[in-house]
Amino acid sequence: MGLNQAQKKAAAHGRGPCLVLAGPGSGKTLTIVSRIKYLIEKYKVRPEEILVVTFTRYAAGEMKSRLCAAMDQREIPVTVGTFHGIYYGILRWTYRMGPQNILSEEEKYQILRGVISRQKVEVFDEEDFLQDIAAEIGRIKNNRLDIESFVSEKCSADAFRAVYREYEAQRKKLKKIDFDDMLVLCYELFVSRPEVLSRWQKKFRYILIDEFQDINRIQYDVIRMLAEPENNIFAVGDDDQAIYGFRGADSSLMFQFGQDYPDAARILLGTNYRSTENIVKNSLKVISHNEKRFEKELRASKGRGECLHVQEVKDPSEEAEYILEEAEKRIREGVKAEDIAVLFRIHTDARPLVEALLERRIPFQMKEHLPNIYNHFIARDLQAYFRLALGERRRQDFLQIMNRPTRYIGRDSLPGPTVSFEDIRKFYSEREWMMDRIDQFEWDVKMLARMAPYAAIQYIRKRIGYDDFLKDYAITHKVNRADLTEILSEIEEAARPFRSVEDWFEHIQEYTEALRQKEKQKNLQQEGIRLMTIHAAKGLEFDTVFVIEANEGRLPYKKAEGMKETEEERRLFYVAMTRAKEMLKICYVRTKSGKEVSPSRFVEELLEE
Repeated sequence: MGLNQAQKKAAAHGRGPCLVLAGPGSGKTLTIVSRIKYLIEKYKVRPEEILVVTFTRYAAGEMKSRLCAAMDQREIPVTVGTFHGIYYGILRWTYRMGPQNILSEEEKYQILRGVISRQKVEVFDEEDFLQDIAAEIGRIKNNRLDIESFVSEKCSADAFRAVYREYEAQRKKLKKIDFDDMLVLCYELFVSRPEVLSRWQKKFRYILIDEFQDINRIQYDVIRMLAEPENNIFAVGDDDQAIYGFRGADSSLMFQFGQDYPDAARILLGTNYRSTENIVKNSLKVISHNEKRFEKELRASKGRGECLHVQEVKDPSEEAEYILEEAEKRIREGVKAEDIAVLFRIHTDARPLVEALLERRIPFQMKEHLPNIYNHFIARDLQAYFRLALGERRRQDFLQIMNRPTRYIGRDSLPGPTVSFEDIRKFYSEREWMMDRIDQFEWDVKMLARMAPYAAIQYIRKRIGYDDFLKDYAITHKVNRADLTEILSEIEEAARPFRSVEDWFEHIQEYTEALRQKEKQKNLQQEGIRLMTIHAAKGLEFDTVFVIEANEGRLPYKKAEGMKETEEERRLFYVAMTRAKEMLKICYVRTKSGKEVSPSRFVEELLEE
């Protein structure tokens, strides 16, 4: 494919800084590769003087193979790598570091797992929690933030500070650095040793950066130092696709680039070769509501295509049925299942769809870890109540729920591996006031034995007082009560179709096993419809895209407060829309967990005249 006028202009840019605004599907990789070729062949720049920085190893590999193809299959000694890879190379040369000095991801999580267990922080999904805490530690390092004023979103401020300090102490004791330390140490090296900086400035005279909107403060500061004094920085990105603020990326640096380099050229790659005109037009309709963005005229190279479809459904179960019917229809029309994607804001939104896919035995694939809601402590509590109702008397079930809500029953009243209510009564025989509590506990368990799971969960919540227990739990553990209530309501709703506890337990077992199998196959080539969060879909494209649960509280996410966070959520919605090549369908539900919910404000913006 030849270059269009904008791509040619970008590729032929000479010396000095240049900011390339690359809209979705506008051929940015082609433009970067063409620019490298142009520098070597037209400007006679030595390949060794060119540095290309990407954000992932996969993108670096793709860039190298595309460059090799563009240069008639010749291996060109251009340096292509990630920020971490480049900065580590500089540290290795300066300090003679080796692999033995790098803390592996496995070691990092091992340290964090131990630290967190000692802090006694209650977590829903350990893997997700560890990743989130690791990301917050990275954010502090990448933006040189003060630990004392940092507010964690995952646990209390005191608990987070304790985790951070103990993690850092253990890392230093091992004499190792993590990936985020590479950036910090490289920055400190360049500031303290100008002669080292000068050496690398002479080596890398031309710097090209891909996905520039995802850069963080420390990466930006080091790149600026490295580019001096010639300032041959060629930065390619799209401020409308900046969705990694939670990882420490700072999209405002794209705007700062113009202030730091007032003479920088600015070029817009405005032709979308991926999506139909209707998809491009509607996605612009939404993103144009963001105040902080570069204005862009974007157009589609394809025809009008299918109309954008917004679907209202009753609840997540009906939504799952609708998605499956529409996806199967698309497959009958000749679209490969692998070219159909269902995108969602957070993992738990996928549960009803995953259950429906398993029930119908429709192949699907997931590249991400999907937390199992039935492993949450709330689900484990409910299951413990149900096992007692079925007549089981294991000590661990009593321990799980005997004080949820508080009944003042002590562990020492449960002598052996199995326990009876009579044993507990005997232990407390001299405390009359405990008899009523134990009798009520036994009576409640008997009542549950007569109920279907949905009714039994309602009884546990209201009659037994589990909702009140969660309220107290949220206060003592400093977690958001609404998050716990949402999980409980989600489990309650999922139990609705089952007539007996035994049926529900069987379903939980099948669902858990299916997730386990999917987890094993995660890195293998798979067949079937693709399910992923919008964050994971960034950079990908599909023939057909379904966006589910486009409701307030999901998109934008309920924790997004203030203009800055809401605008990032809008960019997330924009990224979801622009993954579609031919067909885009957006769904929202009217009720969730028995409560009425509103369509997303982004859907409202789509429907504006």
